[in-house]
Amino acid sequence: MKNRLHIIASILLLLVAIIIFVIYISKHSYLIYRLKNISPFIVFWLLILYSFWFLCLSLIIKYSLRICNLTIPTSKNLLLNAYSTIVNFFLPGQGGPVIRGAYLYKKHKLRVRLYIFVTLIYYLMYAAINSVLAISTSSLWWILIPVIIFMSFIGLFGGRKYIKKFKIKDTELRLNSTNLLFLFLITLLQVLVIVAINYVELHSINTAISIKQTIIYSGIANLSIFVALTPGAIGIREGFLIFGRRLHHISVSNIISASIIDRAIFLIVLVILLIYVLASHAKSKLNISSDPIEPIKE
Repeated sequence: MKNRLHIIASILLLLVAIIIFVIYISKHSYLIYRLKNISPFIVFWLLILYSFWFLCLSLIIKYSLRICNLTIPTSKNLLLNAYSTIVNFFLPGQGGPVIRGAYLYKKHKLRVRLYIFVTLIYYLMYAAINSVLAISTSSLWWILIPVIIFMSFIGLFGGRKYIKKFKIKDTELRLNSTNLLFLFLITLLQVLVIVAINYVELHSINTAISIKQTIIYSGIANLSIFVALTPGAIGIREGFLIFGRRLHHISVSNIISASIIDRAIFLIVLVILLIYVLASHAKSKLNISSDPIEPIKE
């Protein structure tokens, strides 16, 4: 019953977002003309940056699994990441980690609770970094230290409680400083790549938008994934950015234009990933690859 209500709510939110978008575009038709004149070089550079973003996600999976005492081949890592990226876009919420957890349990007997724990560590790092970005260059800079201390406290307290509740043994996790540092640095790199993507998109619309504005914009946009109630957080991300205008000072028209570019480019990325997934399974059927990832069934 709860799942049905969640799906219905997601569909309704998506429809509302589409209706608002259509109404806005109809009243600001100049945006269509502006978007038609985007340089092919912009598309090229965005695809390059998204390839780095995908690589960061693969490294995050690698070091998350290292904490869980598990190593998988790079080819499987990339294919699993492709699967979860596609699923994560089309399913409301965070469907990608669910797919990864199901696969790792089925194929490698990794306890789902272990993977959830490490995923929560990653999300805490991701939230902390983007919270800092969202207010780092604003007049609210004095909130940074309390925010970092609060998130650290929540992480330590919640982590200990989770380990105790689910009786996770010390030997099951490698929570040493080296692994945690690598996970943090890769998460930071992922966020910086997203900042670069947003800067290219915004700058292609309005060259007056600064890197300072883009940093705040990126922090706010990235935090929207935690309430991604629609596929790809469509409407949710834009709502966060519009309500956060007092922090980044980017106009609604620029936000909408950049969002359209980002959605279009990401759809291209998803098509490329889908072709990669299908090609990998085609190879397995032709016995070109001896150990592919099996399609994950719910």
